[in-house]
Amino acid sequence: MLSHLRGMIVGTRRCGNCLESCAGLHVAARRIRAVVLLLLFALGLHVPLVAAQGLDPAALLRPATDTWPSYNGDYSGRRFSTLDQINAGNIGSLTLAWIFPTRVATIKSTPLEVNGILYFTAPDNVWAIDARFGREVWHYLRRSEGDHIGNRGLGMYKNWLYFTTPDAHLVCLDAKDGSVRWIVELADPKLGYFSTMAPLVVRDHVIVGVSGDVTDIRGFLESLDPETGTIQWRWYSEPDPGEPGSETWPQDSDALLHGGGMTWMTGTYDAELNLLYWGTGNPNPVLAGEGRPGDNLYTCSIVALNPDTGKLVWYFQPSPHDVHDWDAVETPVLFDGEFAGKRRKLLAQASRNSFFFLLDRTNGQHLATAPFIDQTWASGVDSRGRPIAKPEAAPSPDGALVEPSSDGGTNWMAPSFDPQTGLFYVNARRVFSIFYRTATGKAEGWGGRDRNLWGNSTLRALDYRTGKVVWNHELGNGGSIAGILTTAGRLLFSADNSGNLLALDPASGKTLWHLNAGGEMAASPMTYALDGRQYIIIAVQDILYAFALPENMAPGTEARASFVSRSELRLLN
Repeated sequence: MLSHLRGMIVGTRRCGNCLESCAGLHVAARRIRAVVLLLLFALGLHVPLVAAQGLDPAALLRPATDTWPSYNGDYSGRRFSTLDQINAGNIGSLTLAWIFPTRVATIKSTPLEVNGILYFTAPDNVWAIDARFGREVWHYLRRSEGDHIGNRGLGMYKNWLYFTTPDAHLVCLDAKDGSVRWIVELADPKLGYFSTMAPLVVRDHVIVGVSGDVTDIRGFLESLDPETGTIQWRWYSEPDPGEPGSETWPQDSDALLHGGGMTWMTGTYDAELNLLYWGTGNPNPVLAGEGRPGDNLYTCSIVALNPDTGKLVWYFQPSPHDVHDWDAVETPVLFDGEFAGKRRKLLAQASRNSFFFLLDRTNGQHLATAPFIDQTWASGVDSRGRPIAKPEAAPSPDGALVEPSSDGGTNWMAPSFDPQTGLFYVNARRVFSIFYRTATGKAEGWGGRDRNLWGNSTLRALDYRTGKVVWNHELGNGGSIAGILTTAGRLLFSADNSGNLLALDPASGKTLWHLNAGGEMAASPMTYALDGRQYIIIAVQDILYAFALPENMAPGTEARASFVSRSELRLLN
């Protein structure tokens, strides 16, 4: 009944399956609307507007506070919020505000929050829910074929939402009701393409990438017009024959036209430099490098592109000639900081190969390289800051014992950089695996396999200037895929491998708060503020949890009723 009352006030909500029984309410709506409004305001009831007002493009350029408008909250990839209502001094009073179960699939996306509405995804699904109470506003479902490994989230432009699908399509929805504006194919799913990443919106560019490594296909990044879905430019992870970088592939074969380099994850952007930063995936055939001698550019690389043209400006390759499936798609985190006595524009990545890299993001100059977790595959670092692979670490028919596994010393889960501590945070793994070369003759697709023997996880804080570990917080046996959020409240949010949600001291790694949520966190936390109240959003398996301080503890919040009594409903009827 309460939803029907809100529907009359807002004027855009229908009663769904109970239209007949509610006909009287709709007929009388105009007459009682003024009475209802007065009564609800008197009760202090908050009535969320279900019609989205659209995203202010300027919000993408600011640190996330009352909104979280993109996958990482802002263009920097730092996953740091300036909100501090929830802080180290009151974290013990954190309480559950609401939950929203999807009952569909594990949530791996980071929700967007814009104008009081949360938007998030699972493969084939998009939800819009009220960010104050966790009530569904709309749900979109498009069933598709393809790899349903997960979906990271949405991009937003004005009042339009964009998400990628397991059959390698890009879908544009109206944010107010979830209706479809258009759907375009990014790549042919019959060739093995699919997509999992959250699009990045830069001005009038919707930038999307693709996934797939079962077949020998070519990775790319492309920009589409947000209004029409028309392709504006496409950049391939492997250059065309004769272009710079093609010399790092064999010249007597078509290997570079089938070389992989998928663009699995969302990149970052510097508006002042007008540069887009993206990580690329492993080369194909996977785990088999004999047929593709050379560095295999621009796979396993961090690239800087002009977002208006798609032209390559610079690159850095963390894993030349990769034979371990160590994608370099982990978030390229942007911040300004001191290095060697000079203030510089920096880019940092904790890469899947277990090494931390610090670059000058204006030109790609290498500044620092160091392992952030144990590794056995590299003997050192060359003059360009790239790890030097040991020949005996390559997959072989008899097997090669290597740390880390193909899952990596870290993976797609979000890192964070806290400007208050000056520390870079990453969820890391110690994983030993045996790498086998299984293909005979010419390898295609997967030319090998690895088998994990043992692993555990830890959350580490790194000195960005050197990559050295400042503190370590053990997360338990197994491989963690929980992301990280830091806030100005001197808190770090993540999860361990025992189902505990964690709030740590970002300066020391000490546990300040924990809650056993009874399941795995496979996404990254986010935060926003509404009506003067800060919320922390954490996905656990297929449930979205919202935490906040009790309302009487949150300064500036207004009293809000979350229900209407039966007598009040009779009065309104």
